[in-house]
Amino acid sequence: MIIETVFYVFSGLILLLNVLPFVSNQHWFFRVWDFGRIQLLFILLFLFGFSFVIRFENMSLSLICKVVLLIFILYNCFVLLPYTPIFQKERIDRQLKYDEKALSIISVNVYQFNTSYHKLVHLIHHINPDIILTMESNADWEKNMQSIEKEYIYSHKATLENTYGMHFYSKLKIIEAVTHYFVADDIPSFEIILETQDGKKLTFFGVHPPPPSPTEEENSKERDGELLSVAKRVKKSKFPVIVSGDFNNVAWAKSSVLFKKISNLIDPRIGRGFVSTFHAKYKLLRFPIDLFFHSKAIYIEEFKTLSQIDSDHLPMFCKFKLANVEEVKNKETLNSEEKKEVDKMIEEGKMQEGNRDTIAKE
Repeated sequence: MIIETVFYVFSGLILLLNVLPFVSNQHWFFRVWDFGRIQLLFILLFLFGFSFVIRFENMSLSLICKVVLLIFILYNCFVLLPYTPIFQKERIDRQLKYDEKALSIISVNVYQFNTSYHKLVHLIHHINPDIILTMESNADWEKNMQSIEKEYIYSHKATLENTYGMHFYSKLKIIEAVTHYFVADDIPSFEIILETQDGKKLTFFGVHPPPPSPTEEENSKERDGELLSVAKRVKKSKFPVIVSGDFNNVAWAKSSVLFKKISNLIDPRIGRGFVSTFHAKYKLLRFPIDLFFHSKAIYIEEFKTLSQIDSDHLPMFCKFKLANVEEVKNKETLNSEEKKEVDKMIEEGKMQEGNRDTIAKE
């Protein structure tokens, strides 16, 4: 009887956590459970299996519980299946001819208070990427990264102490670099046009919006507004596009889905795997919140995480090839209702007052 009661109580709690993301409210209490959908699925599977071991006194109630558990198992599988290797990768244009030489990028949230600067520098020397994006990088990180600037002669920086600093280093020539502040004057996003050695151009966007959480922002309005503003900006690019960074969001969350529809970009996780990046120290509690999107004119050769650098995020690595195209059109796939919703979310993001100190403390 006690085991049966505990089972029902625990099952009810887990089912509630699965239901909360369906609530459209942007408060962190509802949005944060999007992140743990992988973990919740495994708990649901355990509970469903365990339900066949228990001897229930009320068979009707146990049957209802089993059916509800199965419904949410199937729903979570439906949501998560695209981000597994058994699913088909998103199609690229097979008629395009891609470069023989691949380019590569490391994108990493360094964790501002992490002082293991040498670990990232060593990783960069070992991997030798063409492009590097760091987030949460402040003046101390900038100083300790100076040694790589001999090789990465092009850079663009937004040095902040509020955990939203961002630095970009490149072997590719920077044609134009802009720092956007779409929803707040202390949350930068990068838009950088790069040129390869053979004259091809590429537009790179670096993003790091604030997360909805009990310790940071009360809701997801700034995050959602920032991401959707970037997506709208992507549409204006004439060149192949890469968007990378700490989205503080998972790919299956509503605002990420809208981002993908507006930008019409490809998510390399689809058909490959979750490639979870946070939290670096707790493997069972790891979520894929550092996201990466790209145009169809870009072919992904390799996409994975790299070894720890003592940050709470794992570095994200991508090797890719550019197609021989002169102009790219990124057409959105939103319906009229979604367009209205996106505009509303962007305006709400701009109106939201952030809860951030100019100089963050650990």
